[in-house]
Amino acid sequence: MIPISILELVRITAETDARAALNNARDLAANAERWGYNRVWVAEHHNFAGIASAATSIVIGHIAAGTSTIRVGAGGIMLPNHAPYVIAEQFGTLERLFPGRIDLGLGRAPGTDQLTLQALRRTPDNSQHFPQDVLELQAFLAEPAPNQGIVAVPADGTKVPLWILGSSHFGAMLAAEFGLPYSFASHFAPQLLNEALQIYRSRFKPSAQLDRPYAMVGVNVIAASTDDEARRLATSQQMSFTDIMRGRRQLTQPPIDDIDDYWTPLEKVQVMGMLERSIVGSPDTVRAGMEALVAETQADELIVVSDVYDHGARLKSHEIIADAFGLSAL
Repeated sequence: MIPISILELVRITAETDARAALNNARDLAANAERWGYNRVWVAEHHNFAGIASAATSIVIGHIAAGTSTIRVGAGGIMLPNHAPYVIAEQFGTLERLFPGRIDLGLGRAPGTDQLTLQALRRTPDNSQHFPQDVLELQAFLAEPAPNQGIVAVPADGTKVPLWILGSSHFGAMLAAEFGLPYSFASHFAPQLLNEALQIYRSRFKPSAQLDRPYAMVGVNVIAASTDDEARRLATSQQMSFTDIMRGRRQLTQPPIDDIDDYWTPLEKVQVMGMLERSIVGSPDTVRAGMEALVAETQADELIVVSDVYDHGARLKSHEIIADAFGLSAL
């Protein structure tokens, strides 16, 4: 059995405000800890009406404060949006508050649109400096050198573990070169999954943080008592992806009976291409799908997105996943 983790989207729905979304994320993490999940990550997104995780480090602190053992982290911080020094200060502080429980996953995409990127006072070419920024951040989290002029207090010496996130060959090559764990975003960009994992493993160079490759695979998993019920719950996520294709960023919508009433045939092809790795169904369906994914990818860990509208149904989905995969409850 490999570890299973959760990517928490902190969804604001048509019936919940941002505060409820944040508290639901914390409640999910507390239950996930009890069910045996390994970690809960949240991602940096800006200018999304339906996602409340823009201030990612603060959200992580909120979740960590409501749990006691589960790892909590960023999946991820979009580093081109920030000065590495500031991210070191934020995550070093989190590590001081919650020692041994903080992860820092790093991505090079902006996590938003070009107009919002301007509001962040960043430019698209900042992503070109991503490799150098990762090394700078890592240095600020390390023990300071003698007579070092700039120290990221209180982050210095915390050595918060870094991850590289990606959906292409670039992230795989960078993670391998730097000897860092790698998480592939096949929950929305599945096409290059196996190629990226092969590149990462074949080119990996051991580092002070990691002596062998460690690959985590992102996957949408929506579970319910029956296949039909799970497929209906999955329509909320399908509508969200359709809205992104339409350039609309609205609140998460409740599930509907027939998704074909919502999207066009072309939109269906586009969205299902992004969601083709999804595992949706009953406990038996979920177990078989997850086992097949692990067998195919030889993943060291899975991180699941269970993007379900109703909080109670989402808790139930994660509980079914934990039971189906044999996680050890506390």
